[in-house]
Formats: sequence, structure tokens, C-alpha cells
Amino acid sequence: MRCFLQKKTWVSIISVQLLCIVLLYWTATTPPSVDVGPNQSHKALNVLQERLHNVQRTYKNIPYVIKESVASRLALNGCVCEADKKPAIDLPFAQLLFPRVWAQNDFHTAFQEAELAKVKSRRQQEFNSFRQRYQTPADFLVIAEANSPLQYPTQGIEVRPLRTVVIPGLALKEKSRPLHTVNLTATLGTFDVSATVDGVSVKGVAAMHMTLSSSDLDTLNRQLQFITYTNTLFHPKTADTVQFETDGHQSVFTIKVGHPVTPKLYYSGSTNEYNISALVTIATKTFLRYDKLQDLIDSIRKFYRTVTIVIADDNEHPQPVTGPHIEHYIMPFAKGWFAGRNLAVSQVSTKYVLWVDDDFIFTSNTKLEKMVEVLEKTTLDLVGGAVREATGYTASYRHTISVEDGGEKGDCVHIRNGYYHTIHGFPNCVVADAVINFFMGRTDMMLQVGFDPRLARAAHLEFFIDGLGTLHIGSCDDIIVNHASKIKLPWGKLDSEKAYEKFRYYSPNSSQIKNRLFFFKNRLQCISSN
Repeated sequence: MRCFLQKKTWVSIISVQLLCIVLLYWTATTPPSVDVGPNQSHKALNVLQERLHNVQRTYKNIPYVIKESVASRLALNGCVCEADKKPAIDLPFAQLLFPRVWAQNDFHTAFQEAELAKVKSRRQQEFNSFRQRYQTPADFLVIAEANSPLQYPTQGIEVRPLRTVVIPGLALKEKSRPLHTVNLTATLGTFDVSATVDGVSVKGVAAMHMTLSSSDLDTLNRQLQFITYTNTLFHPKTADTVQFETDGHQSVFTIKVGHPVTPKLYYSGSTNEYNISALVTIATKTFLRYDKLQDLIDSIRKFYRTVTIVIADDNEHPQPVTGPHIEHYIMPFAKGWFAGRNLAVSQVSTKYVLWVDDDFIFTSNTKLEKMVEVLEKTTLDLVGGAVREATGYTASYRHTISVEDGGEKGDCVHIRNGYYHTIHGFPNCVVADAVINFFMGRTDMMLQVGFDPRLARAAHLEFFIDGLGTLHIGSCDDIIVNHASKIKLPWGKLDSEKAYEKFRYYSPNSSQIKNRLFFFKNRLQCISSN
């Protein structure tokens, strides 16, 4: 008996030790909390700006003469819209033969004088957020200080189509010699100088190849500070490759050519609080389930009485769905699931759109304010919530997606349950690649990815595969919407419910269509998931 108790004691001690080891391992492997706020790029920008300032303040004591014909083409930190002066004599057909430039400078008058200051402040706030979201450290100017004798910008130079820009950071760092020489060669533009420096020979002005030489190195470097590049050949989303050479050394850097991304800002009022009605539109697609759709609308109105609800409807015999702040759009019969998503989202004019299925039910846990807060304070484009089934089970459906290069056969997509890390400041939120079909996203980003209308019946992950590399996605499991019960006995189902199941689950070509899209559109050879 005593021996048995001793064995039992040892088993208990070992079990406790094993439990501690498991807990320690679990804690050690828990994904870290990572800050995905929009201000992270500024840390890198501050470092790069300090280095750039150090480069630019050299050779200030060497005089120069402005070359007005070139300097006038450079972009300044300001712009005006000016109309051509009206001629003294207005001849017939003069506008056709010699079209005049017109200009409009009164956009601000669309707002009342009393609210204009608040509108400007809000616009600047939205624009700052836009720039922080779309700029990364890879866009900032970086100067490669001379490890070889050549100093040059490694990234961050951009020029508008057919416009001119100064190339910053060019310099030659070498020992004194009788003659110092550098060469510049481009393929999509020409070089010039915005100012001239005495004692420097410049050959190849307004040409794709330029040679500069001087017996004095500092004088040559001063002249290099005024080198300009003018784009002469424009192709969207391209870059010129510039060769920068001296005796025995060669470097290459790029100049991006293109238009900047036009901001698309949403004005939701000047209040500091989140105005959900001005920020969010709720979108859904309905088919043969008007009773459940009405339950959804009724539940939304308990908590959000003035939020606009957009409904895409592809029923064969549509029924009217009316009420304040409801937009009901009729589609061709059985047009499909993703086509309905496309239609609904295309009609949204607010900054964010919340997607819900027509058999969801809002509760006090369906906190749209929390979703908006996450999107406003992070770089996320889309954030999902959780869905609570009638059984009490709550699912957040978080997945990571990775693409493996497969060569000529096509790539492989691997989908796994899980996420990358929690979000700093939001302990119930994580970063993932795919979430459940209850999510709020930036309207412009969701429109950019779109929903393939060929996926007519069962589809969900296909949207996130299309959006991989474009959408930055999160998931919060404390924002919950209820799911109407699907548990019904066969003899208790309505004819509409039977018809819905037939369309949803028994489409003969649904799988074949997906496979064709995966193979050709996404260039895949296989997919794996758990």
C-alpha cells in the first residue's frame, strides 16, 4: 500500500512538471503583439531625412549660376491653376483654332464659410492617414554614400511623365588627380543642369548621355548637385535605369516614372467621435430568404437606426424591401453570390462597408464602432469579426495564405488555420490573410480587389486569394454577430428553403468553375488547406 502511494506521489509530481513545461513552451511560442499603426514609417523616414540633410549641406561655399530654362521646369512645393487671358478681339472659331486653357479655383466655396476651417482640418487629417498607409520606407530617398568612389541615390526618386526633377545625392569621392570625370546614361529621358558652376565641363546637355569633368573635385561635386533628369518616354508604372560611371567604377540606380496615386478621401464630419452612419454602409445579398433578411434589418435597426443598408437581390420574383436608409437593387435571376457582392459594394459611398449575410442577426456584441476604431488606428484594410451559431459555438475563421512558386506548372497555394500576430493596443485582434464572412473593409480597397462574378454559388476564400498582397487583414473575436439557426427537420422546411439549398449546394458546375479560375486566372496548379 505504501509503495502504491509513493508511485502515485511521483506520478503527480512528474505530471505537474510536465504541465509547467508545456505552459512555458506555449507562452514562449505565443505570437508577439505587433504595432500595425500608420505611424511606423516615420521612424525610418526620420533616419533617412537626417542622412539626406548631411549630404545636401556639403559644398555650400561654391558659387553657381541658375540656368533659368531648366530650373523653371522643376516642381515646386506649390501649384496654381491659371486660365489663359481672353483675347481683346474674340474672333469666330478662335477657340477651335487656338484653344484657351480654362481654370477653376473655387472648390472651397462648396462649403459654408463657418464649416470650411473644420473641413480643411479633417481633409488634412485624412490625407496624412492616406500617405502613411500608402508610403513605405522603400519609397523614401536613400543616398548610397561612397563605398566605391561613387555616391548616388539608391531609391526614392520619382518624376512625373515628361517632367523634370533634380537627381539628389550625386557625388564623386576619390583622391586628387589631374582630371576628375563622371558619366551619366539614361534610356527614357535626358540630362541637363539647373545651374552652372565655373570650372566644370559639361557635355551632353539635353541628351541621354552626359559627361562632366573638372580638375577640382569639390567644384565637380558642386555641379553634380544641379543635375536634372527629364522624362521623354512615358509608359505607366515604369522606371528609368540610370548608369553613373567613373574610371573603373560603375553604379546603377532607378528613377520611377509615373503619376502619383490620387487620394480618395471620405468626409464623415468634423467630430472626433466615430459617426457610424457617415462612416459605414452595411451591404448584403439576398436570395429566397426575405424572412431572414427582414430579421437582419430589424436587428440592425435596434442598434443603428440611420446606417444605410444596401441589398442586392437576384430573386426570380423580387419582393419590395422598404424602409428608411435602405437601398434595394434588383439583379437578373440567380445572377449569383459574388455578383451580388460586387453590386452592393459598388453602390457604397462611405469610407467603410460592412459585409453581412442575410441570415445574420445583430446583438449588443455587434460593435461596429470597434471595427471602425481598428481600421482608423491601424494600416489594416479589412477586419473580420466572429459569428455565433445557434448552438452557442463562436467561429472567427482565421487563416494564413502562402503562395509557393511552382515554375511553369503554376504556383501552389497553402491555406492554414491560424494567424500571424496580435495587434498592439487591440488584444482581441490579430493579423491574418482570410477571415469569416462578417467583415468591414475600406470601400476603395474592396472595390480594387473585387468579387469575381463567375463564382455564383458557394465562394468565400477566393476573394482573399485574389486580395493576397493587396489587402492587409485583421480579425477581432470580440465583435460578434449571431447566425440564424439552420437546424430544421426535413419535413419542416419551407419550399423557399428547399429551393435555396438546391441553388446553394447542388450546383453541378460550381466546382469546375472554381478549378478553371484557379488554374488560369490565379495561375495555380494546386491548393492545400487544413
